[in-house]
Amino acid sequence: MKKLKPKHLRWLKVLHLICVSCWIGGAVSLLLLYFLKSDIDNGAVLYGINKSIHHVDMAVVVIPGAIGCLLTGLAYSALSNWGFFRQRWITIKWIITVSAIFFGTFYLGPWETAMMNISSKLGLASLVDQEYLYNQRMNLWFGTLQCLVLILTVWISVFKPWRTSTKQSGSIKR
Repeated sequence: MKKLKPKHLRWLKVLHLICVSCWIGGAVSLLLLYFLKSDIDNGAVLYGINKSIHHVDMAVVVIPGAIGCLLTGLAYSALSNWGFFRQRWITIKWIITVSAIFFGTFYLGPWETAMMNISSKLGLASLVDQEYLYNQRMNLWFGTLQCLVLILTVWISVFKPWRTSTKQSGSIKR
């Protein structure tokens, strides 16, 4: 497959970094929005916070950032000398990225959606509803873990641990 020229790879990297920023920044925002719930005395405000969390996740930042990371990562691997599996650190990043997207899709997203739906029906009573509290607890703990894993992925990108030496793998240009 034809490889991109260095100038075009830099533009692809810029787009990839914007997507990374959206994904991690959105994840941090979701965690911070959680703490707005501590002083709530109005059910409509609780629902508004949950709706905002849902909107930031689904439509604005997190999912577009995650899909953007996946697509730009695919392009970067296919159109550069790095490849998909030539370096162990890239393979680890692929595993983390795909796992994080699946975990967000099948766990974090549904927990968040359930919180929004419950708070729309129960209002302030959601704060004593066992299902709501379970979803909130799972979302807080695993959302924090997901955010830390995404930050670890950035660290892997920068420091490239488990890197094969250039003598072993041939000359790989950055």
